[in-house]
Amino acid sequence: MIDQQSFRSHVLAYFGATAAQAEELLVYNQNVFNHNTLAHTIKFPLPPEAHVAVWEEYAVAARVVGTFEALKRVLVQLRFPIVEGISQMETYRAATRRGVVVDGMTEATGLVLQQPQKLQLILHQSLAGTIPVLFTDNREDFVSLVQALTKRNEPQPVPASMGACIVSGFNNWDRIRKYRQKWEAESFANRCQNNWQAEFQRLIPQKELYQDKFIILSGGSYSNVSASDMELEECQWQRLSLTIRLEHECTHYFTRRLFNSMRNNILDELIADYRGIVAATGFYRADWCLRFLGLESFPNYREGGRLQNYRGQPPLSDGAFAILQALVKAAAENLQCFHVDYPEDLTDANMQPLMLMSLTHLTLEELASQEAKFRIQQTLEKLQTFLSV
Repeated sequence: MIDQQSFRSHVLAYFGATAAQAEELLVYNQNVFNHNTLAHTIKFPLPPEAHVAVWEEYAVAARVVGTFEALKRVLVQLRFPIVEGISQMETYRAATRRGVVVDGMTEATGLVLQQPQKLQLILHQSLAGTIPVLFTDNREDFVSLVQALTKRNEPQPVPASMGACIVSGFNNWDRIRKYRQKWEAESFANRCQNNWQAEFQRLIPQKELYQDKFIILSGGSYSNVSASDMELEECQWQRLSLTIRLEHECTHYFTRRLFNSMRNNILDELIADYRGIVAATGFYRADWCLRFLGLESFPNYREGGRLQNYRGQPPLSDGAFAILQALVKAAAENLQCFHVDYPEDLTDANMQPLMLMSLTHLTLEELASQEAKFRIQQTLEKLQTFLSV
């Protein structure tokens, strides 16, 4: 068997890529998932990460005072409005970068939500373990939360086709304050500011002690695709959309936790949409995936489809983007064929994580190739042998 890089080049040539386009796509479609961290025994769902415990406390408080009020007390970004240039203000930087208490700051007028009472905090059991989910079915409030918690309270645009995002590496100053209180209680000497500065430097590399991961989730139609386009009743499509969207984001959490990677890349999106569709319907539909991405009328691309959100940095050239569209169509259709033909039930609680793991071992070119079925099955069987799931 030829090496992976040569095989990918052959596939790109088969799809009509020029040498320059192939060079772009070989870089863009490079698989960066780190599989060296896998243990021989993995039990799903994975145990919760360290940050989940404090979010359980937040959930208790939310049941008493409401989710928005409870989170404003602990997530400093929710104490500031969405204002252009606010991230450059010294008070904002002091609060979000150094944990300075915001009480008395004139700029800390609070995040404005249209329907704060509708904000919910859910602790969702995913394949990768429990993850906190902030859910609102108010689109404006979703955008405000994304801007506050991922865009430093700046009014940066959020694409209409984006209905959820996973936040990773979020510095939670409430956890740092709790850590300091516990540390100071251990010794009178620890109450010295200089000693705390030294301890803080020791804390910084231990990111699991203060960095959180959570999902911001909205209601509405998945990928901004209407119920009529899906040929479904509105209430049915809204229910399916929520499941697809949530499990899509949980799949990013899955790859981040197991393989140390989640990217704004079409391979990640294919895998995440696969999981979302299967979780919602019990089977995989390539036509749904292609519609979500704007490829339902291939070779024509629908402007506003999600695929344009994953064009890369720097963006793929128009020619390379056209080849990418053809690769995605073939990969989705091959994935559906595999899902239909495979003798075991891929929706089984043990098989689903194995299937997701298998897809992370492959590249878009491999999934789009005529060998896709063989390569998926070979990878799946290797993982079944290696892992005790």
